Amino acid sequence: MPILPLSAMSKLIKEAGAQRVSNSAKEKLRKILEDRALEISSEAIKFAKYKGRLTVQDKDIEKALR
Repeated sequence: MPILPLSAMSKLIKEAGAQRVSNSAKEKLRKILEDRALEISSEAIKFAKYKGRLTVQDKDIEKALR
């Protein structure tokens, strides 16, 4: 079940300059962003665990992006 709302995808695409956004474009962007967010989160959790923490911090997210 998707986590991010389609309305947010529409806002993001319009912020980038689009006048209109199809539902398929919103759904595709949502899928890509959610998949990438899960990948980043999984890596960030590894960094937090390595440091002996249960809490994922912003620095873990930043390291996961490298």
